[in-house]
Amino acid sequence: MQELEKKNKELLEKVEKLKRQVKILKARKKYGLVFEEEREPEQIVLDCQIKIPILKEAKSKEIISDKEKPVNVLIEGDNYHALSVLNYTHKKKIDVIYIDPPYNTGAKDWKYNNNYVDINDLYRHSKWLNFMEKRLKLARNLLSSKGVLICTIDENEHAALGLLLQELFPNKEIVAITIIHNPGGIQGQNFSYCHEYAYFVFPRGGRYINLQNREDNPDIRPLRDVSKGNHLRENAKNCFYPILIKNRKIIGFGDVCDDSFHPKAPNITRKDGTIEVYPIDPKGNERKWVFARQTVESIKPELKPEYNLKRNMWDIIRKKTHFNYKTVWTDKTYNANIFGTKLINNIIKPKFPYPKSLYAVMDCIRATLHDKKNSIILDFFAGSGTTGHAVLELNKEDDGKRQFILCTNNEDNNGDGAKIAMDMCYPRIKNVIKGYVGIVNKRKYEGIGGNLRYFQTELLDVDHVSHVSDEQKIKLTYQGGTMIALKEGTFEETEKNDWWQIFKNGTKHTAIYFKEDKSKLNELIKKLSKLNVKVVLYIFSWGKNEYKNEFTEYKNIKVEDIPEPIIDVYKEINRLS
Repeated sequence: MQELEKKNKELLEKVEKLKRQVKILKARKKYGLVFEEEREPEQIVLDCQIKIPILKEAKSKEIISDKEKPVNVLIEGDNYHALSVLNYTHKKKIDVIYIDPPYNTGAKDWKYNNNYVDINDLYRHSKWLNFMEKRLKLARNLLSSKGVLICTIDENEHAALGLLLQELFPNKEIVAITIIHNPGGIQGQNFSYCHEYAYFVFPRGGRYINLQNREDNPDIRPLRDVSKGNHLRENAKNCFYPILIKNRKIIGFGDVCDDSFHPKAPNITRKDGTIEVYPIDPKGNERKWVFARQTVESIKPELKPEYNLKRNMWDIIRKKTHFNYKTVWTDKTYNANIFGTKLINNIIKPKFPYPKSLYAVMDCIRATLHDKKNSIILDFFAGSGTTGHAVLELNKEDDGKRQFILCTNNEDNNGDGAKIAMDMCYPRIKNVIKGYVGIVNKRKYEGIGGNLRYFQTELLDVDHVSHVSDEQKIKLTYQGGTMIALKEGTFEETEKNDWWQIFKNGTKHTAIYFKEDKSKLNELIKKLSKLNVKVVLYIFSWGKNEYKNEFTEYKNIKVEDIPEPIIDVYKEINRLS
């Protein structure tokens, strides 16, 4: 038996080698991005051929301040492992992915295969692209059908990232905006850099980027076309019609005027007191409204009548407060020094290098959500936790129930012993939720409120993801409860024994039956049926859909398999990698 397993393992290794050679051949193309993908494969990715990432919850770090609010998630571990888990728990469920990956400046700001990549590494760009490609492939599986990916970057990898995104998202629209995050500039050899980029990746067709709300800086101007040039009635006949007002309110819109009709004045009062307002300028020229008759009703809420004392007449004014976002963002709150570094230094003691402006991240997320208050936002380069902080602030603004998922490693980022996940990201989120006294200004800040669960990735050894032994399948089932709880959003464990495990969240329940021996299964079924709430029951089976049509008489119980669907996800990930 051992000899047979050894031969199978050797055969699998040969197959994997052939796959890699085929990928190299496919990369030899005339146009597109070509990089040395296989010169130094990433060990973390190779490890996942013989190890299955799972989750373990750190119960001591749980934060529950309001059970009515969503449960946010922080996953400590390599983001490749975290994304692998999320491919099982959150496939097609993520509304927004916001990431701020290493910029590959050559200043040893990230590691590849446990070694810092510096400016002298001749393959640093290939390593970075290999690193990013693997993670973006996993991330794209998580986006919902209307989901948006946002990725920030600077000049070092801006062009390469754009080409990589085109390859990975060929059917998406990809737009790079510029954010002025350092108005003072960072001195380069020839230019002083004051900006970075944010790539927005979203479906083609339709509106996927929200309108920017500028209530504090509206555009107020007459609806009558006052731009330079003729812009007369004859230039746009559908734009000449009366707007009807009564009692200082717009009550409707008249039909487009016949060519032979010429009003004697800009305002004509009817017998019932209704006033017809026409787009006639002070010189008596028949001009036009900015909007045609067939579209003007769509902006009616933005219009109001205004009496012009100088002309002794009524005019129509448009107050526009919502605009398309521009491709250059210049707001002073995007300053990463003031609203990133100084802000975080007031919340936690360890120093985190180059944190993003909280408000830049908030606006990036705000631009994509269309006021959707129950969305899921993922950041798998979470670092100091700015994205989590931004989501909490957005929920505070409109009493939303958005949920964040943060993934970050726990490395010593500064050489001072402070760990990223445990000593920076987690304390920041905890302080924002529960409240804190500012380290620098000594002010007391009230907590925003919210809930957080803290998970850590672990690796379960297998022979190979394409050949998981029976013993390993049983072990995966016993250790997969936390992943299933995350998948179903039922985090509170209410019962666990040698036969089953039960979780709940409010009225929703999830149960896992561990054993091949089904002698206790009916006992669990009866127990769950008495709950009179929806229950998803995961039953151990060697194959797929073994119990799909069982227990249909219990209307509150939905049956799923375990562990084969988990293994299938890792097989697919391994194929993609």
